[in-house]
Amino acid sequence: MDNNVTRYNVQLYIYDLSKGMARNLSPIMLGKQLDGIWHTAIVAYGEEFFFGGEGISSCPPGGTMLGPPDTVVELGETEVSEEIFMDYLSSLGENTYRGDRYRLFEHNCNTFTNEVAQFMTGRSIPSYITDLPSEVLSTPFGQILRPILDSIHIAPPGGNVINGGRNM
Repeated sequence: MDNNVTRYNVQLYIYDLSKGMARNLSPIMLGKQLDGIWHTAIVAYGEEFFFGGEGISSCPPGGTMLGPPDTVVELGETEVSEEIFMDYLSSLGENTYRGDRYRLFEHNCNTFTNEVAQFMTGRSIPSYITDLPSEVLSTPFGQILRPILDSIHIAPPGGNVINGGRNM
């Protein structure tokens, strides 16, 4: 084992886009309890990275309009250098995570952070986050709302698009 290998801390920032309203309204609207409507981002190398309707973006940690995260999960450490990571993100942004590929239920910020977390640390993000779309769509009201919700592209203001804008 090489003791000279540099390791970088990797965190998951979790935001509740409903600001607590999902917890109160979901039993009435969906017939089941949801604790939040989750937006997630990966924090590494002193930057926050996320995926939305504009593609892959970055900002200083907590630097979007969402402000500080509701929860921070320590995902572990990575030996992936910042240069390799940025090349990886650039590659993802050219195809898989272009802005025009964003889908609220199937291909969203949480899909992105889960894939990046696995690449960097070998760990997945919590299942209560990745399971949220199927939880919503399993309800009659979720099915009624789906056509409307499918048209929504979430892109928290305040980030710098790395790659993958809609016009690529």
